[in-house]
Amino acid sequence: MTDSILTDAPKPFLALVSKLLVGEKPCPVRFMYKTVPADLRDTGWRMYSGYETPEELADKKNMQPYPVETLIQMDPSLEELLKSKPGAVWERIPGEAWQEVEDFDIPEEEDVETRTVQSVDDFKPN
Repeated sequence: MTDSILTDAPKPFLALVSKLLVGEKPCPVRFMYKTVPADLRDTGWRMYSGYETPEELADKKNMQPYPVETLIQMDPSLEELLKSKPGAVWERIPGEAWQEVEDFDIPEEEDVETRTVQSVDDFKPN
């Protein structure tokens, strides 16, 4: 593998976020975790406001890909946390600092397909 393949590889830039976090009156991120990325664009981050109902959480249409850079612009406190490794879980209570969560089981994502390829050129999205 050459160095150019490593440097030319696309960098992940999207998080899957609750629709409550974006739009005209977005709620702040109050809960997030990092899972196995779904594809080369996905950072693996899943973010929520904490106001989602069980019905909203059950419907995958209520989650959408969103650029992490835009989320950082909206909330600079996310920047350092986004460097965390898969398995990291963070939450915050309004007006308080982020706290790492130790007792949350990250759900498995049924529609995530993991594939191994030898080269970025061999990767073909579904």
